[in-house]
Amino acid sequence: MLNKINKYVNQYINQITAISGILIALGIVFIVTGYESYKDLALIAATIIGIIPIAIRAFQALRMKVFSIELLVTIAVVGALYLNEFVESSVVSFLFLFGAYLEARTLEKTRSSIRALVDMAPQEADVIREGENLTIPVDEVVEGDRVIIRPGGKVPVDGSIVSGKAILNEAAITGESVPASKEVDDTVYSGTIVDNGYIEIIAEKVGDDTTFAKIIELVEEAQESKSKTQKFLDKFATYYTPSVVILSVIVYLITHNLHLAITFLVVACPGALVIGAPVSSVAGIGNGARNGVLLKGGEVVERLAKVDTIVFDKTGTLTKGKPEITDIKIFGNLETEELLRLVAKAETISEHHLGRTIVKEADKRNLNLEGELLDGEVIKGSGVRAQVDGYVLAVGNRKLMETDNIQINDQVAAYALQREKAGNTAIFAAVDGQVAGIFSIADQIREDAPNALAELRRNGIKKMVMLTGDNKHTAEVVANVLGLDEFQAELLPEDKVEYVKKLKEAGHVVAMAGDGINDAPAIATADIGLAMGEGGTDVSMETADVVLMADQLLQFSHAYALAKATTSNMKQNTFIAVAVVFVLLAGVLLGYVHLASGMFIHEASILIVIINAMRLIGFKSDSNKESAEPALA
Repeated sequence: MLNKINKYVNQYINQITAISGILIALGIVFIVTGYESYKDLALIAATIIGIIPIAIRAFQALRMKVFSIELLVTIAVVGALYLNEFVESSVVSFLFLFGAYLEARTLEKTRSSIRALVDMAPQEADVIREGENLTIPVDEVVEGDRVIIRPGGKVPVDGSIVSGKAILNEAAITGESVPASKEVDDTVYSGTIVDNGYIEIIAEKVGDDTTFAKIIELVEEAQESKSKTQKFLDKFATYYTPSVVILSVIVYLITHNLHLAITFLVVACPGALVIGAPVSSVAGIGNGARNGVLLKGGEVVERLAKVDTIVFDKTGTLTKGKPEITDIKIFGNLETEELLRLVAKAETISEHHLGRTIVKEADKRNLNLEGELLDGEVIKGSGVRAQVDGYVLAVGNRKLMETDNIQINDQVAAYALQREKAGNTAIFAAVDGQVAGIFSIADQIREDAPNALAELRRNGIKKMVMLTGDNKHTAEVVANVLGLDEFQAELLPEDKVEYVKKLKEAGHVVAMAGDGINDAPAIATADIGLAMGEGGTDVSMETADVVLMADQLLQFSHAYALAKATTSNMKQNTFIAVAVVFVLLAGVLLGYVHLASGMFIHEASILIVIINAMRLIGFKSDSNKESAEPALA
């Protein structure tokens, strides 16, 4: 029965608040016009109407053995009624309801990123089934459907382009405002918009499996999760609230002044203290979501703010992750294209950037990769082994050659060293136990890397390290260009994990930035795991604490600056809340603060901490400020 009443009351809570306020205004009118006999009736009615929803919540909390703020207000209002202080009883109940209303409205604004994302979700899709064009609800699209997206249309599912070319606005996914050009074989994501052009895609992920749906889910979960500060304040409130009741009783026993004890009860409510940290966390996470940064909860935000050391993977993190073959040197009897075909076939089992580069080169040359592949094996951090068309292949770095006892003669070693010093990665291709060729692959450093790393240092990062499985010469070139403090080359995934562990044991708070697949163990080991882009793959989203959707390092520097600003905002709100309580308590004991004025200041303090937290919604890091400024002619 009580639950039904509460549901009904909650449904009309705004109307109840308004009626209570109108009755108080009517009471004031009666006072001014001389109708004193009607004044008390109006104020008592305002009190009863206002206290009902508060008392119901207080009772429900008591049933769960929780001493809530609503309980303190209910006791105070009942006490004021007992003392015939009808003005104060009505004003206290109204201010509490009105404060809750303003608090709810303001909190909704901090969750605007979620509403904006949900509003962007496409509702319908144009598909081709059995030669017929159909417009169906997006929930009815299935994997394998051929989907049409016309100019101005939203992409309804994740998929690969099979026909057409278009310019897409991917801000909903990446936070990046610059449109991206997409053509056949490129991947597109649900929630992005075709600015111009026409494409047809094959649906690969639909419904709740799309990247867009997962982003919404992650941000919702993150905004609901609690930071350590929030957890501490919640625990503190469970002890603080009953303590206030006991102290109020003590005040009454000492002073025999019931009015003073009730006022003490009201002004000591920890409302601003309880709301301050959560609203900061929600606003900060919302800002990140709008800028293409997924921060998985308040606790992640607090940990990220404490990071002093960052460990970077090289390929796909500090570099673009789009390497190209610059040379293929033959040392055996096989022709260049035949060796490329065999190696590419072996690399089809690999997810590594370099392996995919070789496969891409073979596709570019229209080589047939349909040959027989047996005993394919990926050796993490080293390369691949496989049997292709009767040949035994070992493709990878020097470590793999040494492991398989494959001799590298002076000519091969000298050539590989020359290519590495020129900034290439040398991939050895051995056929039947002999080095048959070397593939030289080069990658470019990200354009935004120097600025992003400089901003990270300005914001408090003390040590930057690069860990890579690549050769030391290529690693040294990248480290020198970016001014890194240290680099370690030719590492296996387990070596990266050990290095991260050593940094943590030395007292560093470590963030590991990688591609979310090969670096998953090190990402999981670090205090903060960060995945670079990859269009938001399942692995990167699930492994990392922070996901950068636009594949840009400047988003990392924004995330770090945002985390620092958010934790600072939490501390500011906590200080404001505690300071207001102390000032109010002192004012009560000295006789300067009364019940209604105390309640007004109490509610005002809640609004102050919320408004302070809302500043985070518009927070811009140095990089964001620069990108927002118009370019000079």
